[in-house]
Amino acid sequence: MSTNTFLKKQAAKSLKTKLIESGTTQTEVAEKVGVSLAYVNRITKGREQIVNKTFVKMMDELGYDVELTYKKKAAD
Repeated sequence: MSTNTFLKKQAAKSLKTKLIESGTTQTEVAEKVGVSLAYVNRITKGREQIVNKTFVKMMDELGYDVELTYKKKAAD
């Protein structure tokens, strides 16, 4: 599996999980972020490219794997 495919699948799984954990719908997050529901849905299904291929290739060339990590923000 390519790094790019892995990142898409990781992002899709993470978004789905975080939506469920927060009790937020795809529609709600789309409206808050200012994107279409269809766009959010493509991400949750792993069909949307959210990490630039060129960036991944450059990091690979430099000897790095790219990983996505998430950290909950502190409450204001």
